[in-house]
Amino acid sequence: MKQTRYDFSSDIAWCPGCGNFILLQLLKESLEELDLDPKNLVFSSGIGQAAKMPQYVNTSFFNGLHGRALPVATAVKLANPELLVIAEGGDGDMYGEGGNHFLHTIRRNPNIVHLVHNNMVYGLTQGQASPTSGKGFVTPIQTEGVILEPFNPLAVALSLDAPFVARTFVGNSELTKQVIKEAIAYNGYALVDIFDPCVSFNKINTYGWYKQNTYVLDEHYDKTDKASAMAKAMEDVPFPLGVLYAKKEHKPTLEEQHPLYQQDRTPLYRRSRTTADLEQLLQ
Repeated sequence: MKQTRYDFSSDIAWCPGCGNFILLQLLKESLEELDLDPKNLVFSSGIGQAAKMPQYVNTSFFNGLHGRALPVATAVKLANPELLVIAEGGDGDMYGEGGNHFLHTIRRNPNIVHLVHNNMVYGLTQGQASPTSGKGFVTPIQTEGVILEPFNPLAVALSLDAPFVARTFVGNSELTKQVIKEAIAYNGYALVDIFDPCVSFNKINTYGWYKQNTYVLDEHYDKTDKASAMAKAMEDVPFPLGVLYAKKEHKPTLEEQHPLYQQDRTPLYRRSRTTADLEQLLQ
């Protein structure tokens, strides 16, 4: 296991075998390989097993309410656009409780990275169906099986003109690091949906299942073609992995357009706290 500046000695409250362990290591390695200073990084997370991840990284983080990581991440980026801001959480946290914030963060297009641990189940609350659970998935609550079609985050993001949309699987370590690095480098909102097995409460969508039911986009795939990206996002099994879409033309970010920075590019935290600044921030 590679040593990084992001290593943090702490008791980790995940089940043995959880995909979060792999993703935690891959994320730290990605940050280290990009030579990013931990002082220039802030995580924002909500509630859930995935949302605990920032607590195990040697950097700054804000752990808030269920489903509310994205508005906090947006506020942090507005206060200091010089920071790398990563919003982290699970499929229930981000697409369920945080679904409304997911939609409007895409509309606002802050320059943040959005990492979603997608294991198709609620892990912290012990096995209820999540928005991405497959139809027919049986749980202690959905005893006859899930009756709804699963939420498709990639198609929704593309329909709202998200400029960067990707999916990966923790079982493919090199691809996962590559995708995370591309998301960090991209100037704009970057969604990375990550297949991340829950070994305790999802006995269907296992490591083996993800390996058998995914494929990596080949080198000839054109990730700047939005129509192709939407077609890939609508595929069911097998699911495509990689960067589905990276908008070629720059889409202005929230920070670039916000009145707060039209006349003065100085980060908000460096300015004197005035009522006018706060009013602009809330616009």
